[in-house]
Amino acid sequence: MNRKYSRFMVVIILIIISSCQNEKDNQVEKLISDLKSEYAPDKRVAIWEIEWSNGVLSGETDQTESLIILKGKLDELDIRYDDQITTLPDQSLEGKEFAVVTISVANIRSAPKHSAELATQALLGTPLRVLKKEGSWYLVQTPDQYISWVDSGGIQVMDGKELSEWNQLPKAVFTDNSGFAFSDADEKEIVSDLVAGNIVSLDWTEKDYQEILLPDGRMGFVRSDQLTPFEEWNESRQLSPQNLIQTAKAMMGVPYLWGGTSIKGVDCSGFTKTIYFLNGQVIPRDASQQIWEGEEVDEDKNWENLEVGDLLFFGEKASGDKKERVVHVGMWVGDNSFIHSRGRVRISSFDQESPDYDEYELNRYLRTKRVIGKITPNIKEVESIMNFPTLNP
Repeated sequence: MNRKYSRFMVVIILIIISSCQNEKDNQVEKLISDLKSEYAPDKRVAIWEIEWSNGVLSGETDQTESLIILKGKLDELDIRYDDQITTLPDQSLEGKEFAVVTISVANIRSAPKHSAELATQALLGTPLRVLKKEGSWYLVQTPDQYISWVDSGGIQVMDGKELSEWNQLPKAVFTDNSGFAFSDADEKEIVSDLVAGNIVSLDWTEKDYQEILLPDGRMGFVRSDQLTPFEEWNESRQLSPQNLIQTAKAMMGVPYLWGGTSIKGVDCSGFTKTIYFLNGQVIPRDASQQIWEGEEVDEDKNWENLEVGDLLFFGEKASGDKKERVVHVGMWVGDNSFIHSRGRVRISSFDQESPDYDEYELNRYLRTKRVIGKITPNIKEVESIMNFPTLNP
């Protein structure tokens, strides 16, 4: 009888221990989930890959503030844990936590391999935050907060001192749609190709050719009429109807490229992002991010409410338990028309009498947002990229 009773008690104790453990596990997992929802809901711009198993916290994150909160909550609940979380930037970088793009257009991919999906692009001279390294690839964050992988061949990795020194050099912007930097003014040997928006270093001279410096130390010569000193270029940026239309139409016919954000090829949101960038404003990367910004001006197809520069969003409306799905974006150019990248950069119209009438986009129209001049945590002036990433004092 005593032996049976002892076994019974052991079972009860094990059940109680198991129940307590399950309750503790549920508490920790809820904390991790809640913090992810608050601080890192979009994995494209924040990393919060934290797991809890058998008393061990593992994974990685670049959200140091939320990690401190998590550990504080666990201490309050008197939950002991083994901390195996990697905080980014990774310590193995040894201070090389910054980079600058060294080629006209750097392809930034969803995984550390050339066969991976093209997630976005970054132009020559764009500063990047480096989070970690895997082989010859770096996980980086762009000034619009996008996190993806770039091959080491397209960037110059730097420590804080080196980035500061680069930032202090005088800069100029390449303003033609495309061109080249040559080894000398004879234009016989190419150092690099160039596209609109590329940023290089130079001391301006009153000559037909400017000698430029690239972030990796290469020198080249570029025609003066293709460059504008950065300060002068920045002061001239205006989100006026004329400038927006001129910039957009200058890219007519440019082929569609998933992940593209340059004159070499653009996807739909890469196109709207590029239009705004070349006129002084940095907006989020993807259509599903852009739609959350600015002021809503229409959802009922009242085209008279729209102004040049407004962003039109398309996709599938929410229904039942199905969430809204944003899949496309274009920019209003007036006269019942908008310009967008679908197959190529083109103009479409909502006027049934127009040869550009686009019934397909009309049928999946969602709403229109106005982002011109709406400076928010996710919309910045172009000059802000010159101070990205912020260096610790």
